[in-house]
Amino acid sequence: MGVKAVAFDIADIAGFLQEMLGQKLVAYIAGVSDPKTVGNWVRGEQAPRTEADHRLRTAFQIFHLLQGEESPHTLRAWFVGLNPQLDDDTPVDALRQGRAKDVLVAARAYIAGG
Repeated sequence: MGVKAVAFDIADIAGFLQEMLGQKLVAYIAGVSDPKTVGNWVRGEQAPRTEADHRLRTAFQIFHLLQGEESPHTLRAWFVGLNPQLDDDTPVDALRQGRAKDVLVAARAYIAGG
């Protein structure tokens, strides 16, 4: 995992992702049914479970990897769009399924122009 994802507090990561992707999408990636849970994480009122924490940190890392290439709006579209590198799944679906390495490969392929 990238240095940025490890160095940041999960509340900051959840807040960043909420701002960039929206609360519902962050909840979906994390695997929680109630989007309000993300707000609780942002405010530090509770912490995500280990699996959700890992998914959020991975999404954060991927967002920052791609951020130098595209605008936040385009990156949001990338996260929810069908991706041939992921067998036509979306990156958010793949993250929710625990396929972090596959999404990282897809992000690197996107940067490389593939």
